[in-house]
Amino acid sequence: MRVVLAYSGGLDTSVLLSLLKEAGSEVITVTVDVGQEDDFKEIADKAEKLGAAEHYYIDAKEEFAQDYVFPAIKANAMYQGKYPLSSAIARPLIASKLVKVAEKEDADAVVHGCSGKGNDQIRFDVTIKALNPSLKVFAPVRDWGLARDWEYEYAKSKGIPVKYKSYSVDENLWGRSIEGGVLEDPSREPPEDAF
Repeated sequence: MRVVLAYSGGLDTSVLLSLLKEAGSEVITVTVDVGQEDDFKEIADKAEKLGAAEHYYIDAKEEFAQDYVFPAIKANAMYQGKYPLSSAIARPLIASKLVKVAEKEDADAVVHGCSGKGNDQIRFDVTIKALNPSLKVFAPVRDWGLARDWEYEYAKSKGIPVKYKSYSVDENLWGRSIEGGVLEDPSREPPEDAF
């Protein structure tokens, strides 16, 4: 099977790249730049080292700003009137870029690293299916119930370089969201290292 993997270079997607290759898939990785502070050369090098058949870097900052961020700000797009939808509005754009690469590469499926928690999985799944109903959508973290502890052990056993992080950070040119660990308990004050 030929698959396109949304690839950040982090724990989930690096483990997925390895697992998909073990399962016999040809994996094409795609990193979409929406203004996050990442080392994109390092991400591309890691994808190549882990066996990606090809890696795409897509600079979508301008499109994200013009077609997503500015309209969202104009619409006062805030969850419950307080939380900027910075991560949420990036997902359809990223998914649309994955579909374009999948079509170009004649892939059978698009794979993303969303878990079964939250709405990101829905944003990816629905956008991909709306743009190309013939593409399969696969989310192994969700579909296989992969746990982060297991992923760390797997990465360690396979020599996949990953940094341990207490929190999951998602950022783009509009905002940054941090979740996980003690941050999931609203009764506790966030520790300083979460920022």
